[in-house]
Amino acid sequence: MQVRIGVQSVPKELVVETAQSADEVQKALTVALAEEGGVLVLKDQRGGRVVVPADRIGYLEIGEEENRTVGFATR
Repeated sequence: MQVRIGVQSVPKELVVETAQSADEVQKALTVALAEEGGVLVLKDQRGGRVVVPADRIGYLEIGEEENRTVGFATR
């Protein structure tokens, strides 16, 4: 799943490919925003982590999960 994060005062958005579900990402954002000095932590698909201070997040766009096909399949 792709997550786009807009950070205040940063002209380019962060794009994270994560195996976390949309509900997990939303819950992590909710928890980070509720805490004073909270941070949003997302695990990317390569095992790394993206850490953003919650008070600097302008927006968070959660992409839809999609099932990818391999080969020359028609839809």
